[in-house]
Amino acid sequence: MGHLNFAFTTTFGTIATCLFAYVVYFDYRRRNDPQFRKQLKKDLKKQAKAAKEQAEIQVAQQRKAIRVAVEEAKREGFPIDVEEREGYFMQEIAKGEGLSSDGSSSQEAALCFYKALKVYPSPPDLISIYDKTVPKAILDILAEMIAADSSMSVNPLKSELDNEKGLD
Repeated sequence: MGHLNFAFTTTFGTIATCLFAYVVYFDYRRRNDPQFRKQLKKDLKKQAKAAKEQAEIQVAQQRKAIRVAVEEAKREGFPIDVEEREGYFMQEIAKGEGLSSDGSSSQEAALCFYKALKVYPSPPDLISIYDKTVPKAILDILAEMIAADSSMSVNPLKSELDNEKGLD
């Protein structure tokens, strides 16, 4: 047992010494070799650029997925009858709250809130409620969905005028 312990200690000590020597060597080169510093800066810039491009690609993919989800929801249609709209609204709100509370899919939760918003008689009022109750990540996706839907008006003044004219 003592022989095994000695071998383990020696191996660990050798690895630690090599690691420490590499750290000292790296620091020495970083401080004293201008070409090494330039290469490090180049590598950092390259990594930052790649990360930025990847983030832009993800944002573009998310926006495309949001547009597709909005178009699909519009294709499915929304209830016209008042009682059906109320039931649909309650169903979508409950579904959205469930999805947002378990955190499984922010986009699906936002889609549920979007569908509820589409059938709600006064969207600006519902949006102010969403501002207070819905997590920010889901709210951001919902804002993108609203922006992707050209038929939806969330302007409080415009919707009040439409209500007065009976355009609901």
